[in-house]
Amino acid sequence: MLRGRYEHNIDAKGRVFVPSKLREKLGEKFVAAVAFDPCINLYSEERWSQLLASVEALPAGEAFAMQRYLSSNAADVQVDSQGRILLPKHLLTFASLEKAALIVGAGDRAEIWSPELYEQANALMTPEKVKEQFMKLSFAPKA
Repeated sequence: MLRGRYEHNIDAKGRVFVPSKLREKLGEKFVAAVAFDPCINLYSEERWSQLLASVEALPAGEAFAMQRYLSSNAADVQVDSQGRILLPKHLLTFASLEKAALIVGAGDRAEIWSPELYEQANALMTPEKVKEQFMKLSFAPKA
């Protein structure tokens, strides 16, 4: 599982450092993609293959559209000798990323967010909502 929160900058060429704790799980080569949140998702090659396999299970018309969307908005990335990946411009634009980047572990993937957009999205998870969701889980302590 990928977890943690890291702040880094994106350089003028579109490169960003990926923390070693995340690279350990993602590998030296992985997939950067966009889906529905305004961020860039980082998937291991294995997890990306699983995701595409689940898309193939959709009815043909839906599967083709999703495959097209996901594949055209994804890129294979490789970590350089300094621990950075090069992100394509269209992914940076989608996620409103310019200079500052917040990289967060999100379970089966990592996400690269604009710090401002992350704070907006995260504000929806109030302490009360988090408690409510935890209480629905079978391992949550009973109140």
